[in-house]
Amino acid sequence: MKKKGNILLKATFMLLTIMSLNPVASATDFPKVRVEESKRNFVSPAIEKVISHMQKTIKDPELAWMFGNCYPNTLDRTVTFSMKDGKPNTFVITGDIYAMWLRDCSAQVWPYMPYMKEDSRLQQLIAGIINRQAESVLIDPYANAFNFGKEGGDFMSDNTKMRPELHERKWEVDGLCYVIRLGYHYWKLTGDNSCFDSQWLNAMKTIVKTFKEQQRKTSQGPYSFMRKTEKASDTQFGNGFGNPVRPTGMICSTFRPSDDATTYGYLVPSNCFAVVSLRQLSEMVKTIKQDDAFAAECTALANEVDAAIHKYAVVNHPKYGKIFAFEVDGYGNYLMMDDANVPSLLSLPYLGYISANDKMYKNTRKFALSEDNPYFYKGKAGEGIGGPHVGSDMIWPMAIIMRALTSNDPAEIASCIKTLKYTHAGTGFMHETFHKDDPANFTRSWFAWANTLFGELLIKIEKEHPELLEKEY
Repeated sequence: MKKKGNILLKATFMLLTIMSLNPVASATDFPKVRVEESKRNFVSPAIEKVISHMQKTIKDPELAWMFGNCYPNTLDRTVTFSMKDGKPNTFVITGDIYAMWLRDCSAQVWPYMPYMKEDSRLQQLIAGIINRQAESVLIDPYANAFNFGKEGGDFMSDNTKMRPELHERKWEVDGLCYVIRLGYHYWKLTGDNSCFDSQWLNAMKTIVKTFKEQQRKTSQGPYSFMRKTEKASDTQFGNGFGNPVRPTGMICSTFRPSDDATTYGYLVPSNCFAVVSLRQLSEMVKTIKQDDAFAAECTALANEVDAAIHKYAVVNHPKYGKIFAFEVDGYGNYLMMDDANVPSLLSLPYLGYISANDKMYKNTRKFALSEDNPYFYKGKAGEGIGGPHVGSDMIWPMAIIMRALTSNDPAEIASCIKTLKYTHAGTGFMHETFHKDDPANFTRSWFAWANTLFGELLIKIEKEHPELLEKEY
C-alpha cells in the first residue's frame, strides 16, 4: 500500500535521523522491527552468524540495524517448509502478497546459498524450493505465480487458461530462467544431485519446449492473455498475443519481470538471461543426467538466442554509441528504456551475461542511468531507475542496489548506500518504490526480495570494498 504524508512515519524518520548522528549509537539502539524469534518461520544458525558478524563489521549503526532486519526477512516471514512424497517442499511468498512467484522465490533465497554447507536444514529448505518449482512448472510453465494449494484467487476471471493452483498466469521468460539459475547454483555450491530427479528433468524439458514455442517461428504459440482492467499494462494487445513480432530466434515474453505487459515481444534482458540459463542447464543435464542430446539442444538454443540478440537488439545510439535496446520486435522497431526489475539491462553482469567492463555494457549503463532513460528519476531524496509499474517519479530501491552490485567504483557504491540509508522512511526495511522527493511516500512496506537483495549487497561490499563499511553515512 502506498503511504502518502504519513505523520507517524515522518516522525520516526526524523527520530532515526537524529539517532544516526549519535556517535555512540549502535544497532540495538534502534526500534526492534524484526519479528520475534519464536514467531519466525525458519531460523538458520548459519544466517544468524552472518548477521552477528556483519552487525559488528558495519560501523554505521543505522545500516547495521537495517541489515539485521532486511537480510533474514525471507526466512523470518515468507517460507513454509514441509515434506511431500518423501521430498523437501518449500513454499515462499513474496511478502505482502500471499503467492509464490518463480522469480521472487529464487531471488529471495539467493543470498543465503553460500551458507548451505554450514547448515543442512538451510540446504534442505532451498532444495525444497527447487522441488516446488519443478512441480509448479509442470502444472503450467506459462504461469508466473502460484498458490499454496488449489484455492484460486483474484485473477481466475482472466481470459487465459487459468487453473486453481495459479495465482496469476502472466508469461514471463525470466521466471523459468530463475528456476534454472537456482538449481544450477545449488548444485555447484553443494554437489548434491538429489533434487534433480525425473520430475525435475521433465520440468526442464518443459521449459525448453516453452521457450521454443515462444520463438514463434511458425505460429503465435498456445499462450494468450487478456484481463478486464483500467491499467493498460495489466493486459495485452493483439487479442492477448501482444504486438506482432517477426521470427528472429529470440524468445517472446508477453510480460516483463515487473509483471507489466511488453510493448515489443522480444524483451532483451530476459533473452540475455535465457542465454545464460540454457548454457547452465546444458552443463547440468550433461553431467548429472548424462543426457547429451538434451544438453546439445539447450546449447543450440542458447547460441541461437545470443546471435539474435546481437543481430536485432543492438542499437547505435547517437549519444551513447552501441547499446542494447530494452525491447525489439524483429521489424526494426525498438524501445529505448530500462526498468528497475531484474532482469534489466543494468543487471546483465549480475546475471552473468556480460562483463561489467564490456564497452557495450558500459554504454548501455550510461544510458540507463541517465535522464535519456525515461524511467530514470532525480529528486531531493535521491536518484535511480523506476518503471511504469508504479508510475512517474517513483524510484525502486532494487535498482539502486543493482547499480551498486554492478559497479566497481567505490564512490558510486557509497552514494548508493547513502541513498538506501536515507530512504527507508524509518521502517528499517527496503520498499518497492519511494518518491524521488519524499521517502515517506512509498509502495509496499513488505517486499522480501528487495530486503534480502540489500543484505546481499552489504555482504558483497564487505568482501570487495570493506573500507566502505568502516564509516558512517
